[in-house]
Amino acid sequence: MNVELPEFETLSFAEAEPGIGVLRMNRPDRMNSQTVAMFGEYLQAARLLRDSGLRALIVTGTGSRAFCAGFDLDEISVITEMGVREFLKFQETATGGIQGIRHLPFPVIAAIHGPATGGGLALALAADIRLAAPTVKLSAAFVKVGLSIGELGTSVNLSRLVGPAMAAEIGYTGRIVTAEEAERIGLVNRIVPSETLLDEAFDMARLIAKNSPGGVRMSKRAIQRNAEIGSYEAALELENRGQALLTRTDDMPEALAAFKDKREPMFTGR
Repeated sequence: MNVELPEFETLSFAEAEPGIGVLRMNRPDRMNSQTVAMFGEYLQAARLLRDSGLRALIVTGTGSRAFCAGFDLDEISVITEMGVREFLKFQETATGGIQGIRHLPFPVIAAIHGPATGGGLALALAADIRLAAPTVKLSAAFVKVGLSIGELGTSVNLSRLVGPAMAAEIGYTGRIVTAEEAERIGLVNRIVPSETLLDEAFDMARLIAKNSPGGVRMSKRAIQRNAEIGSYEAALELENRGQALLTRTDDMPEALAAFKDKREPMFTGR
């Protein structure tokens, strides 16, 4: 497997190991802050990676200063000068970019260091798993620039992770959430040392990549879709259908044979 993406203006990508990719916000001089172009490149990258055969994707920021400090305020005038229709089109592009990352069929791991603010927090929330360095500072700071937490999926994803009351507190105040608090309230999976942040992300990606590709993908689909429906019966229906489909793949009988033979399974994803 050799996944290559075109050269981007604001992002960089590399398949660091077979089946494991790393997507970086690549504006370290601006704390990896987002631009109009970056939102479009999120979506472009997601479309190209969707059928790439990757088993896991790590999303992080370039340099040691920040994961992503939100929208670059040097470009804020571009937004304020837009008409309503033009701004709505931009919103749809921006939201589409973040959700393109969220809806990738394989797991996404956010390796977060330093600030993850506004749209940077939205990107971290779009990941399946969040690992945080002690330097992490998370903030849904939309209210501080006259906008709302109803931005880039933040109101939905944050509420599902920490509950409506805590999401309201974070969203209404725009205050900073430290790594320790983020771990305590379930906003991040765990805190890891800054110097081993990427190593930990790769270790987790390798654990994921050892498993059946179809099983992992169907697991992600079940978790995401069942968070979006209100019926327990509908959730069971989706689970049952997914499990039935997986029994028709090559990987399930291979896993059973490997268990009986006391060996590691050789998953193919077919």
